[in-house]
Amino acid sequence: MAAVTGNRLSPGIMGRLRLAAQGLLGPGFQSIPEAVRRMPAMQAQDLQAVLWAVGQRVPGSRIDDVRGALHRGEIVRSWPMRGTLHLLAPEDLKWMLAITSDRLIQGLARRHRELEITAADVDAAAATALQLVSGGAASRAELFQAFERAGQSTAGQRGIHLLGILCQRGYLVQGPLAGNQQLVVAFDDWITESRTLDRSEGVSEWLLRYFRSHGPGTERDFAWWAGLPLTETRAALARVSDQLVELEFEGTRYWLSPETAALLDAGVPGQRTVLALPGFDEFLLGYADRSLVLPPEHAEKIVPGGNGVFKKTIVAGGGVIGTWAGPAGGRNPGVVPEPFDAVNGLRPAAQKSFELQAAKYRKYLGS
Repeated sequence: MAAVTGNRLSPGIMGRLRLAAQGLLGPGFQSIPEAVRRMPAMQAQDLQAVLWAVGQRVPGSRIDDVRGALHRGEIVRSWPMRGTLHLLAPEDLKWMLAITSDRLIQGLARRHRELEITAADVDAAAATALQLVSGGAASRAELFQAFERAGQSTAGQRGIHLLGILCQRGYLVQGPLAGNQQLVVAFDDWITESRTLDRSEGVSEWLLRYFRSHGPGTERDFAWWAGLPLTETRAALARVSDQLVELEFEGTRYWLSPETAALLDAGVPGQRTVLALPGFDEFLLGYADRSLVLPPEHAEKIVPGGNGVFKKTIVAGGGVIGTWAGPAGGRNPGVVPEPFDAVNGLRPAAQKSFELQAAKYRKYLGS
C-alpha cells in the first residue's frame, strides 16, 4: 500500500503503534489462544515472564488461565527460531520448524561436534525418547535417565542439546505442566492437527503476521526475529507488501498493518498509558533495533552486564522509562517501580497508573 510520511511521527507514537499492534493498547485479545496465534510467537525462555506477557494482552485473564491453556495444549512452547523457547499456536509449529530447523541445527554444528553428537546419536536418542513417551509423558530428568541407559551421555549440556534437536526435528515437544516444569511428549501425540505450507508460502505468511502484530517494524527486524536470511525476507515482503502499509520515519522504512496505520488518522491512543511488562516481552525483544523505544543510554539497566537476562520494564507513552521489581510467580508480590530518573521518580499521574498496573498484576496472580 502507499507509503505514509513521517512528518507527524515521533518515537513515542511509533512505540504506541507497536503497543496497539501487540494488543497492549485498546481492547486487547479475546482469548489466550488468539493472543498467542496473533503474535504469532512470544519469547518464552522465562516461563513466568511469558505467562504474564500473555496475561497483559488478554483482559481479565489469570495466571491459572494461561497455565491451563499451556497444560491442555491450546498453546505450545518450543524452539521454533533463534534457538530460543517461544509460545505459539500448535498448528503453526511444524511448518515453522520446517523453515528454520536445518539452519538452527547447522548453526550449532560446531557445538555438536564438541559434544560428540552425530546423526547416528540423534537417531538413537529419538528411538529411545519415543519409546519412553509412547502413549504418555516424561520429565526431563526421566528422559535424560533413559538417554544414559541407552548409552547417550547427557553430561556437559549434551542432554539439553539432544532434547533441542529432537524438538526441532519434530520428534518431541514440551507438553503438560508438572509444577513449573513441562513434561516431554511425542510431537504427533500432542499436536494432532498441523498446517502444511511450503517454504515460500510459510515465510510470506510468517512475515505478514509479524508486521501485523509487531508493526511498525523493518525488514531487518523480521529477519533477525525469525532467524532468516535478509534476502529471503525481502522476497517475502515483495509478495505481501500490498497487504501492508509502508511508513518512513527518520530515514528508515517500516511496515505495519492497515488497521494499525489507521490509528494515525484517528489518533494513536496511549500517550498517558503506563504498563508493567515482564522481562523478555515482545515489545522490546521482538525487534533487532530496540532504540526506538529504549534510549541506548539506558540499555544497560535493562540487561545488566549484557548477560542476556532482560529485566521487567515500565513503559509509558510508548517508551521504556524504567524497570520494576516483584516476584514473577509469588502470591504476595511487592511491586516496586525503579524509574530511570532516580532523582525525580515517576510523576504523580504515572505513579498512580503504575499502582493500577501493580494491582492488575496481583489480581492476575490471584493474590
